[in-house]
Amino acid sequence: MRYLRLTYRLPLLLLHVIAGVLAAIALLNPLTRRLFRSAPEGWLIPWWSRWMLRVFGIHVRVAGEPLAGAALHVANHLSWVDIVVLHSVKLMAFVAKDEIRRWPLVGWMASRAGTIYHRRGSPHSLRMVSDTMTRRLETGFAVALFPEGRAGAGETVLTFHGRLFQCALSAGVPVQPVALRYLEDDGSVNTLTPFRRGESFLVNLFRVLSRRRTIAELRFCAPLESKDTGGRRVLARESRQRIVSVLAQAGRNRTSN
Repeated sequence: MRYLRLTYRLPLLLLHVIAGVLAAIALLNPLTRRLFRSAPEGWLIPWWSRWMLRVFGIHVRVAGEPLAGAALHVANHLSWVDIVVLHSVKLMAFVAKDEIRRWPLVGWMASRAGTIYHRRGSPHSLRMVSDTMTRRLETGFAVALFPEGRAGAGETVLTFHGRLFQCALSAGVPVQPVALRYLEDDGSVNTLTPFRRGESFLVNLFRVLSRRRTIAELRFCAPLESKDTGGRRVLARESRQRIVSVLAQAGRNRTSN
């Protein structure tokens, strides 16, 4: 059955990518932008992301509300799917590792959505990323990042790196933690969507594409006002704690039911 799904989902995925490319060429150019009162990305990227998830059989459940306007959204990181799931709810400029730029499908759309790429191990790149995030926030755009620095299997939320929160302090915008998890139809934790150790992007993509149905659950936590905290390390620690608490409570609720 898995291989049967691939026989019709792969052509659908190809058609969706072609439609996205044509839409980007038609709408994301200097001439067309003058015709719109607001940036086309504001609805084009969420639209493309929602249909992308449909092709993969991924259904999104949202609890809470994402902050409108400029805010730093920080989430736990499980899979490449995370970016598409968050974009389906709100356009955000993501901070991502430089390798994603070269990933098929996701890398192309990530670049169109204004992703800010970071080269690991480069202090110069980190400074450039921080400056770019601050400028985006100051001009009213939302920025999102995964402060763990890498995708995990979901058993635990890794330490959040405090230096990534400096942009929120510099721009004076709130920080909103976002708890993310993948579930099966019966509410149990989905362990097949997150990356496995050493797994390539394409292997993970084909496994997710062949699944009948995946549920992505987003829980937008209460925001933190950056000016009222004790600095970026406190912001990082409190953001992680809110995500951990929300995920733990969700797990307890399922067990009790």
